[in-house]
Amino acid sequence: MKVSLFATCLVDQFFPQVGVSVVRLLRRQGCEIDFPEQQTCCGQPAFNTGYVEEARKIARHTLKVFADAEYVVLPSGSCAGMIHHYYPELFAHEKSLLHQAERFIEKTYEFSQFMVNVLGVEDVGARFPHRVTYHPSCHGTRLLGVRQEPLTLLRHVRQLELVPLPHAEDCCGFGGTFSVKLGDVSAKMVEEKVENILRSGAEYVVGMDTACLMNIGGYMKRHEIGVQTLHLAELLDRGLNGQEAPE
Repeated sequence: MKVSLFATCLVDQFFPQVGVSVVRLLRRQGCEIDFPEQQTCCGQPAFNTGYVEEARKIARHTLKVFADAEYVVLPSGSCAGMIHHYYPELFAHEKSLLHQAERFIEKTYEFSQFMVNVLGVEDVGARFPHRVTYHPSCHGTRLLGVRQEPLTLLRHVRQLELVPLPHAEDCCGFGGTFSVKLGDVSAKMVEEKVENILRSGAEYVVGMDTACLMNIGGYMKRHEIGVQTLHLAELLDRGLNGQEAPE
């Protein structure tokens, strides 16, 4: 099975280790991985800011770059949600491109979706003896509909204690350009999210979107809070390689 990695902007620029973990995990399942170097952004920042034509241009480029891919996997529910939910809207009046977008959507998956629903993998064989809570990102959960897949993978990690996160589906306050436009509101939202993480008693907070983890982790670092953030793929990869704590 051939899989093309769509790394996303944040993974490419700030969290390359997440992309490495995704590749390692997929290769362990027998997947052949390629990385189209012409890939750029999915177009979400431009689209969310009202630059629809610019977003359409980026999306058109993305369709071209991944045209020959068998499967496309992203370590981001947010970017995958943009593709699934808004690409049809972007190309609603361009019939040929709409068909291309629909074909692209059919083969495009968020990482945990692909592992559980396509590969049929629930247990990767990882061990992680720590208390972990899970933050479900807004776009991945509400736009893309990813709910149980990350939890399924976490529940099969040996010695991992999965503890509930109070008010789990409350937004962390990032929301892309939302955190820039409404900084004060965003700051209060991430403060409340971290308070709930602390209330859970977790040592680690895990998510499927690096944007949320960057926002939550940044707040905790500034306030010298010892809870660590990890992308789901990172945790699974570390659990397979005997790395119980981030380097």
